[in-house]
Amino acid sequence: MKIKKILVSQPQPAGDKSPYYDIARKYGVEVVFRPFIKTEGLTAKEFRQSKINIAEYTAVIFTSRTAIDNYFRLAEEFRFKVPDTMRYFCTTEAVALYLQKYIVYRKRKISFGKTGRLGDEHLLATMDKNKKEKFLFPVSDVHSEDTSVLEEHHLSVTKAVMFRTVSNDFREDEDKDYDMFIFFSPQGIDSLKKNFPDFNQETDGVAIGGLGQKTIEAISEAGLRADIAAPTAEHRSMPDALAAFLEKNKEA
Repeated sequence: MKIKKILVSQPQPAGDKSPYYDIARKYGVEVVFRPFIKTEGLTAKEFRQSKINIAEYTAVIFTSRTAIDNYFRLAEEFRFKVPDTMRYFCTTEAVALYLQKYIVYRKRKISFGKTGRLGDEHLLATMDKNKKEKFLFPVSDVHSEDTSVLEEHHLSVTKAVMFRTVSNDFREDEDKDYDMFIFFSPQGIDSLKKNFPDFNQETDGVAIGGLGQKTIEAISEAGLRADIAAPTAEHRSMPDALAAFLEKNKEA
């Protein structure tokens, strides 16, 4: 299988440092960043239907920049001035630092984990010290976050759907001559089927890569074949798995 052009269904990285760029140079392939899905925020009217009053909460849990953007957007639309006493609990430092877009960064009010998981020991330990807080957890309509670990710690957490994931449709004039698609969520597979209704992996000769068990399952359920799967014991990241596939393909 000759691979010349790869679509990575993620936004293009800022700057020129990305393992995908290194792969493109090493193996002489073209890598195009083009998300198959995008998010759009719920309107204030739509969010009111959840009957959640964001002003009642004293702490917020963030797992992404998108969640941060939509929380502060809705707060503004509801004319809710987020108090300086609000506490923020983020799954990574990168997400925590993004809060600087909206608030003055004070470490005593902002905590973050080291592993990117809700069950991160460091993050949970900090949340345990703040059990009296009432936590709001902004999520998407197709979120997969398991909050059972938070419930086990007897934390008062309310999930609030603030944005939805939708297909990022291809324009008629967009290139579609890809030899490989790389997906990072089941929703990406749904978008593939919508944008390429006549897609046939075998006759089109296209390889497919998927990150995460749910994505791999979605590929299989769609009647497609996952040529690359990550993470595995051998390849912990998608760039690593992609490089190994291209190396093996080069030798074939």
